[in-house]
Amino acid sequence: MQRIAMIGMGVMGRAMAANLLKAGYALRVYTRTAAKAQEVVSAGALWCDTIADCVADAQAVITIVGYPRDVEEVYFGPGGILCCARPGAYLIDMTTTSPKLSRRIAADAAERGLFALDAPVSGGDVGARNATLSIMVGGDAKDYHACRPLLAAMGSRIVYAGPAGCGQHTKMANQIALGGVMAGLCEALAYARGVGLDAQTMLDSVSHGAAGSWQMTNTAPRILKGDFEPGFFIKHYIKDMAIASEEAQAVQLDLGVLSQVLDMYRRLEQQQMGDLGTQALIKYYDTDF
Repeated sequence: MQRIAMIGMGVMGRAMAANLLKAGYALRVYTRTAAKAQEVVSAGALWCDTIADCVADAQAVITIVGYPRDVEEVYFGPGGILCCARPGAYLIDMTTTSPKLSRRIAADAAERGLFALDAPVSGGDVGARNATLSIMVGGDAKDYHACRPLLAAMGSRIVYAGPAGCGQHTKMANQIALGGVMAGLCEALAYARGVGLDAQTMLDSVSHGAAGSWQMTNTAPRILKGDFEPGFFIKHYIKDMAIASEEAQAVQLDLGVLSQVLDMYRRLEQQQMGDLGTQALIKYYDTDF
């Protein structure tokens, strides 16, 4: 497949679209704010004024938007993907959203002769730019194999997780683990500062031992520089953790760490920090960072 439509040009979407162009795909793009697509259009993508125009002749449609309500709108709304995509097209939702919504999209797509995958990603803005994202895929196995070369243009670790919704469930597990790691990192930095250690020296000492992590290597330097620009927005992480909490409750799981970290981020959002990057969790512990 060569003709690709992409809907959503946020921090992640723009970088992913750029990598699709570098890989030689013919790309049409749509997003609600046209200015966000300008960089990608300048690189060779074709701008479309509507979702219907964007997907009409596409062999695969990729979506990466903000919230479940946005996913629902672009797929099920008037002039949306499900009613306008050509029969036989692959629909790949890379938004982190509700597993239930992914299953609903897959069922509706099957009735229309379309093939749907849920394929959320992990790796942040760095992974999106470098095409090193981890991609977790749910759906029919044969559709996964058909789309794997396309996904490989955006990620370096692509894993089939199971039927529709399983990609989203895997991403929920990722976000649950991330919450604990991010909180641990911020607590370590707050402790180091509180007892008078040099934070960078502390990190140099522990980052290659058992406490080492991707976050310690890649996110801690941003925190120390006071760089809270979003590789991933706090407001979007709150959305993800709320979905994970809902899904956990549905199977009678009490996830205390998830609940606590979600509460911490919600408090930051209440202080107008929702548009900062997730590394701003340090401000929960120490507002002087």
